[in-house]
Amino acid sequence: MTSSVSSELKGKHVTVAGLGVSGVPAAKVLHGLGAIVTAVNDGADERARAQAAELEALGITVRLGDGDTLPEGTELIVTAPGWKPDKPLFAAAERAGVPVWGDVELAWRLRGPDAAPWLAVTGTNGKTTTVQMLASILKAAGLRTAAVGNIGVSLLDAVLGEEQYDVLAVELSSYQLHWAPSLRAHSAAVLNLAPDHLDWHGSMEAYAADKGRIYEGNRVACVYNAADKATEDLVREADVEEGCRAVGFTLGTPAPSQLGVVEGILVDRAFVENRQKNAQELAEVADVNPPAPHNIANALAAAALARAYGVPAKAVRDGLRAFTPDAHRIAHVADVDGVAYVDDSKATNTHAAEASLAAYESIVWIAGGLAKGATFDELVTKSAPRLRAAVLIGADRALIREALARHAPEVPVVDLDRTDTGAMRAAVQEARRLAQAGDTVLLAPACASMDMFANYNKRGDAFADAVRELGSVDG
Repeated sequence: MTSSVSSELKGKHVTVAGLGVSGVPAAKVLHGLGAIVTAVNDGADERARAQAAELEALGITVRLGDGDTLPEGTELIVTAPGWKPDKPLFAAAERAGVPVWGDVELAWRLRGPDAAPWLAVTGTNGKTTTVQMLASILKAAGLRTAAVGNIGVSLLDAVLGEEQYDVLAVELSSYQLHWAPSLRAHSAAVLNLAPDHLDWHGSMEAYAADKGRIYEGNRVACVYNAADKATEDLVREADVEEGCRAVGFTLGTPAPSQLGVVEGILVDRAFVENRQKNAQELAEVADVNPPAPHNIANALAAAALARAYGVPAKAVRDGLRAFTPDAHRIAHVADVDGVAYVDDSKATNTHAAEASLAAYESIVWIAGGLAKGATFDELVTKSAPRLRAAVLIGADRALIREALARHAPEVPVVDLDRTDTGAMRAAVQEARRLAQAGDTVLLAPACASMDMFANYNKRGDAFADAVRELGSVDG
């Protein structure tokens, strides 16, 4: 059973802005609810034409090649999350008093009266891993759940599908949160904040504000990173329901109302009786896969949300043990001649790369790609003591080379002047030459991949293939 919004949409003129992963399902749902739907899209390529044909076969009007003009009679816009707020379409909507929702907002409003509550996660890095850990913990507690949202499973499908859930683990991007003004989670976490997507948001302040929307109206817990003051500031600024608590997570010993680590044990001092004196053991650091510091932080955030929902300690341990991370996230590929080779191709920005580099003591670092306006001085300064050498690839490798020259001139650097996909094989061979037994060769590019590869997955695959080739040569 869906909400009263379903009946309100019948006969309403709704413009769906953007086709693609979220737009096509939204247009179909709205059409099925009786709305008069017009879909608009900036592009008119082959994929868009195919999607348009699919929608037109249902009786939906589609306008390709013009996503800036507000269709006449529009009463509501449902936008793809990636459409920037400064598009002329939205300026026209504001002048006409037309509300704009994202697909997450639409899903939230279509929930039925007995809908599963949302445990929501955002942050610059670690969202997907944390949400998957959370779902694993919830399942270990015997709850019907799914990892949904920005993770790739549509919230519309989760809300309107036949399967019944007890609770949902929801990953939300800053784009999605910007277009979801009425979202009110059971509990939510902001894992960390670092400059990202500033071209979309316009400023770091606007980016942080959109992330902070995840705390609005929380009922039980606002989970923040005690090592990242900006996340705690967002909790302080949020308008939450009475009784909702601020719950921190830390890699150190937790204070009351925090989760943390004591002598290799993940412990809870937030969801226990007498928080001043008591702590509940949840799991061992060794139960976290992989047990890198930033991943332990992800596990603590997931545990905090699960505990906020009332999950017992045993389920936290069992869920973490059962969790297997996605590929290309600090994944151990092989050991060759006593050197570990680790693929963290998903480290596509400096914040993620810094967390990855902090997980190892002696590193031959493979980095580079598309910098997307990033600077590397802070990353290099913090990571320099751990670097045995660096091998640089990609279009913007000079920016990293220059930062290394300024802040770590003693670190040997190999600058591979090529951007073809075969450069990864050469990079791995150079890294092998530079590494010594006990070192880690770490692919943590701190850059996007599209100068050389279709995506970070393909980049990680190329690294893993090159490493396995080393192993086969040894054998």
